[in-house]
This record gives sequence, C-alpha cells and structure tokens, in this order.
Amino acid sequence: MNNRLPALREERGESQADLAAAVGVTRQTINALERDRYDPSLDLAFALADHYDCAIEDIFSPER
Repeated sequence: MNNRLPALREERGESQADLAAAVGVTRQTINALERDRYDPSLDLAFALADHYDCAIEDIFSPER
C-alpha cells in the first residue's frame, strides 16, 4: 500500500515521534508504515486522516 505519510509529516515539520504521539502509536509503527512494511488498522488509518484533516484515501492508496 502506497502512502503519503513522509510528505505530510514534512509539510508540517513533524518527526516520526511527533506523529506517533499524536495518534497513539510508537515511532516504530510510523516507520513501518512509511517503509510499506505494515498496513494500518482501520482505527489507525482514521486517526491519521483526522490528524491531517483529510480523507484516508488522501493518505493511502493501493499499490498498482
């Protein structure tokens, strides 16, 4: 699954640790998401979308 997390974090000047704290996961989880080693739960996807005030589809897209 492709995602825009690194770009969204960079736009806000957030570190992986900042984002992890904001959505209630570990920095390692954010790192795994960004490296496409982990697909988020639905709860986490909604939390990330809420944090960035966008739709889940604006962050995540299926690989093609």
